[in-house]
Amino acid sequence: MGYAALGAWILAAVPGGYLLVIWTANGGRSTKVTRFPILVVVGHPLAAVAGLGVWIAYLATGNAAYAWVAFAALLVVVVQGFMLFTRWLVGRGGRHARGVEQAFPAAAVTAHGAVAVMTVVLVFLTVIEVTRA
Repeated sequence: MGYAALGAWILAAVPGGYLLVIWTANGGRSTKVTRFPILVVVGHPLAAVAGLGVWIAYLATGNAAYAWVAFAALLVVVVQGFMLFTRWLVGRGGRHARGVEQAFPAAAVTAHGAVAVMTVVLVFLTVIEVTRA
């Protein structure tokens, strides 16, 4: 199950990276109109990559402490991702529609979120399994 979580984590990174490229290509930080705090925009992928690195360390060593640290990092990523998602969702239409994040395709946001949820579940189940063993 640990390798399935690794695959899901990497699979979630693909549309996430795509969204980051779109945000950057459409002005990103340089624009005055955005609903996304820059610390969250930067922190979300950095925490995800750091957690992925720790998860790979867990898979390489089998050390349960690495699995728990990776899961903790993933929880930080989830909180930041939820913040980004809700801000994107609120700005999708009506009088609140503004910012470079309006260029995000809904399919990419949905794919990123769906695979991210699957990743969290797989990592959690693996951590529980490792802890019981």
